[in-house]
Amino acid sequence: MGRKKVLAGNWKMNTSPEEGMALLQALKANLHPTDSLVVYVAPPHVQLQQTVKLLREKSNFYVAAQDARAEASGAFTGDVSISMLAAMAVDAVILGHSERRLHHQETDAVVNAKMHAAFAAGLIAIVCVGENLEVRQAGNHLGHVWEQLNASIQGLDSKHFNDIIIAYEPVWAIGTGEVASPEQAQAMHQHLRNQLASVYGSDAEEIPLLYGGSCKPSNANALFAQDDVDGGLIGGAALKVSDFHPLFESLKKV
Repeated sequence: MGRKKVLAGNWKMNTSPEEGMALLQALKANLHPTDSLVVYVAPPHVQLQQTVKLLREKSNFYVAAQDARAEASGAFTGDVSISMLAAMAVDAVILGHSERRLHHQETDAVVNAKMHAAFAAGLIAIVCVGENLEVRQAGNHLGHVWEQLNASIQGLDSKHFNDIIIAYEPVWAIGTGEVASPEQAQAMHQHLRNQLASVYGSDAEEIPLLYGGSCKPSNANALFAQDDVDGGLIGGAALKVSDFHPLFESLKKV
């Protein structure tokens, strides 16, 4: 059957509960995921409960949180633990998103701790990595992103290859309207896949690698047609079914 295709919508800090419910209902009505093409929805934390409730009986729709803390409990005002997400029947958690790394100074070590906590709680870890424009222009992007990923997934065991998804985000293309060319995306994804196989064995080649960075209907066909691009972590285009549905259809064709 090949590698699983994944389309993940990260709503970030957008939508009211009413807007979120309307979007969920539209997604549920218009998208029909399969065993080989699954959809993750990552709403704001305050909408996780309604999202789980609405999508619980819809096959191959999964609910992801946008972040969580590794510790199970403690004096961490304002934070939500991964174990709390598991108790809510959330399926996955996004870790190390470039905005978390930038605005919350999250390190690879923090992301790594969260990954292991996610596995322990039975959640899927969606681990994000990527380079800024300075690194890209210096030509160090391949080594930089692999170093970041390798540190973020230290201790990954083969028994969890089905519990991890990796998202490559060229930071310079997030919310800027810029986008990596299909060739640039493929080069990075192929490099990461080869490195994963060299460290973790050939079975690691089956880990889905997603592209995230201004992916939209106008460029989705070319991006998703690349051999090592298994789907997308979608931001702005995830907020409208009229944008997200064409991405799903583009991914379904490959």
